[in-house]
Amino acid sequence: MVTFLKDSFSDFFDLFYPNICLGCSRKLLRGEDVICFRCESELPQTRHWLQTDNSLMKRFWGRVALQGAASLYQFHKGNEVQHLLHELKYRGRQEVGEHLGKVLGNQLKQENSTIKNLDLIVPVPLHWKKLKTRGYNQCDSFAKGLSLALDVPWTSTALERRHENISQTKKKRYDRWGNVAEIFAVSDEEQLKGKHILLVDDVVTTGATSEACLQTILKTENTRASFVAIASAK
Repeated sequence: MVTFLKDSFSDFFDLFYPNICLGCSRKLLRGEDVICFRCESELPQTRHWLQTDNSLMKRFWGRVALQGAASLYQFHKGNEVQHLLHELKYRGRQEVGEHLGKVLGNQLKQENSTIKNLDLIVPVPLHWKKLKTRGYNQCDSFAKGLSLALDVPWTSTALERRHENISQTKKKRYDRWGNVAEIFAVSDEEQLKGKHILLVDDVVTTGATSEACLQTILKTENTRASFVAIASAK
């Protein structure tokens, strides 16, 4: 009886305040969350986690010693992935990050995943001024979703961004590296020491920001690192 009443109230509430798919704006059905099953099936997954020499991993070869790297989706200007990232980053829809973290986390749990045996999940940090303005770090919700799916703890206090960096748009790779090389620092070595760290970001273009962050992590004694993002651009 109680379950029937709860379901009836939920259906009545949805008539006036429906949950809408952020991909196609269709009303979500029971069992769907944030993105409908149809849109989710059409999003361009990379399947990087099945390949040790995937295209994202190759960006770091010779630059940073990674255990593994993967993005969940391929980013193209104007595609639905860009729309989802916009909802997460600029419209406060943190449920997008958590949902996508769970999606990727469930993939990484598979036996054939190349990213495994993780100890701690760490999001790329925002500078405190940006955090104050935006009110949240969009990578935190992604880290939370991964944590829930993988049963691995996450923290937002092990790293800090000490300097603001200007926009990376239209910069060449060399210029981007110089723009981010000194902006990160470890704020709590004890959280990182001796662990396999999974660094997480929202979107990767050249990889300069994540590379700088990974180099900072790996300065800590006996650490290993892997990296994942919601999306990566070619």
